[in-house]
Amino acid sequence: MIKGFLEKLLNSKQQTVSTEKQYISEDQVQAIVDQRLKEHASTLQQTTTSTEEEEHLLTAKQIDYALSLVHKIDDFILAIDPAKLTVKDLNRLIAYNRYKNKGTVVNLVKKGVLRKK
Repeated sequence: MIKGFLEKLLNSKQQTVSTEKQYISEDQVQAIVDQRLKEHASTLQQTTTSTEEEEHLLTAKQIDYALSLVHKIDDFILAIDPAKLTVKDLNRLIAYNRYKNKGTVVNLVKKGVLRKK
């Protein structure tokens, strides 16, 4: 039994020594680096498309809701065509009406969505 354990220990040491000396050529390294760069570029593209999702145009019901929110803001009127409103604009209007945060209105004015009466 002890002899079996000793043989297993000796055999495992011999196998690890032989597997440690594997070399990778420069071409293989370059191929791996190129593959990682392509993967990185594809993940960057996916993150930029997620920010573009907020730039979608609104549906008819969303436009009606956005117009009702604009009418609740006393000092401002809509400066663009309602069909050109985006989801991001709607989210800002909702944030203003919920939290009364003046910064959201300032952002809408800077973007040209709203203007003072």
